[in-house]
Amino acid sequence: MSAVFEVEFEQPVGEACNTRHAWARVPAEPSRAERDVLKDRIRRLLVERNAVMVSHYYVHPDLQDLAEETGGLVGDSLEMARFGRDHPARTLVVSGVRFMGETAKILSPDKRVLMPDLGADCSLDLGCPIDEFSAFCDAHPDRTVLVYANTSAAVKARADWVVTSSCALDVVSALKAEGHKILWAPDRHLGDYIRRETGADIVSWQGACIVHDEFKALELELLKEQHPDAKVLVHPESSADVIALADAVGSTSAILQAAQRMDAKTFIVATDNGMLHKLRTLNPGKTFIEAPTAGNGATCKSCAHCPWMAMNGLANVANALETGAGEIQVDQHLGVRARVPIDRMLAFTAALKKGAPVGALVAGMGAV
Repeated sequence: MSAVFEVEFEQPVGEACNTRHAWARVPAEPSRAERDVLKDRIRRLLVERNAVMVSHYYVHPDLQDLAEETGGLVGDSLEMARFGRDHPARTLVVSGVRFMGETAKILSPDKRVLMPDLGADCSLDLGCPIDEFSAFCDAHPDRTVLVYANTSAAVKARADWVVTSSCALDVVSALKAEGHKILWAPDRHLGDYIRRETGADIVSWQGACIVHDEFKALELELLKEQHPDAKVLVHPESSADVIALADAVGSTSAILQAAQRMDAKTFIVATDNGMLHKLRTLNPGKTFIEAPTAGNGATCKSCAHCPWMAMNGLANVANALETGAGEIQVDQHLGVRARVPIDRMLAFTAALKKGAPVGALVAGMGAV
């Protein structure tokens, strides 16, 4: 049950960094009997350790289902961290990638945060090292610094705002209305999408997600011809020519909502294929097809699935709970600074949800 496969892949990173290699330790798929034993062990340990599971939409279906079955959550990185902050459990088990565990720890500094594998990184995070990012910010001192949640605690601490794909358009629109010019990091495709949608003055760091960067417009058009009635759902970390083919563009939560709202029976989905499990669970009468990553120029070794997300498995969740392995540590002073732009986003989204005016909120929160 403890066997792993090591998979080598090339990782395109930010403009300021060289392409580097990484190793994904992908857990071997357990048998049905082993899965049942591991699930029972995790259920017992969650109770014994006063712990709760939070799982991202992109991890293995077993971890998504088990989180919900045991009173935890399946969601995006911010939903996971916010749920963990508000839950009474003293230990959080975060199935996802490292920045998600860090964000959970930043919002819950007094809780223990465990991850199945501390080596589960993110190309956007790795492609935006703090020293080079700080120099980039210093070169544009007149700009308000917005960073995506997919960044390290150190990068978040350097930012004025942290945003997710679900609130980025609203935050940037409000900042633009107050006359702010934006420095955006790290995903260039998401930054370009925000600029096109809002008309804001944006200078962008040139990072990319190794999964979303590989979706191909030409092959997507050919797939649409095979399924003329299908609707296309695209995450905005994809390139502009892929986004141009979409019937709905948005975060993981927005994609879920679009699939439930639209009356189509078939959907082509341009995001990590781990998302298909929740889409199919919530829409049993509908068909979901992975958007293509093949074609000229494709370099992806992981198809439409993040190799680091694949490092999360039942066995290493059980081991983390049993032994305390994989505990996330964030420097206390760094965590305090990183929490400021996160709390700023939370206050903004809470006000937006209540229909309260956000102009004054933004005006008073332009910079740290």
